[in-house]
Amino acid sequence: MKIVLAIDGSDYSKMAVNELGAIPLPAGTEVCILNVFENPMLAVPMGGTLGNYYEEAISNARKSAEAIVNDASKLLKIENDKLSITTVVVNGIPKSAILEKAEAFDADLIVVGSQGHGAFSRFLLGSVSQSLATHADCSVLIVRKRSI
Repeated sequence: MKIVLAIDGSDYSKMAVNELGAIPLPAGTEVCILNVFENPMLAVPMGGTLGNYYEEAISNARKSAEAIVNDASKLLKIENDKLSITTVVVNGIPKSAILEKAEAFDADLIVVGSQGHGAFSRFLLGSVSQSLATHADCSVLIVRKRSI
């Protein structure tokens, strides 16, 4: 079985990591943990220059994304040491990048967290999980954060 676990470091994606860790997966299961970061918004102070601010912002975003996927990898290994885990960090638009990775990886399943937006928020913001469920060629597990 091949699984793409798409995470962003939010509480919602942490729930997805925990849920995947709780599923009894067969030996030989391959998990690709993916983080897609978008270019940070740039703000130039009045009278300032960009200098190397852009490169530093991208570098910092990449380092943060790498820490997120590495932490998730460690947690999954604790739950199931028989998993084959790879981590990938890419710069792009999450909806597209996740679908592209799932296709290239020949995934059987995509696992993501859901932020639980209402209909109006989905209309304004779009929903990565909704887009994946609609457009993926494989099954999609959308993990919702349980309300207490």
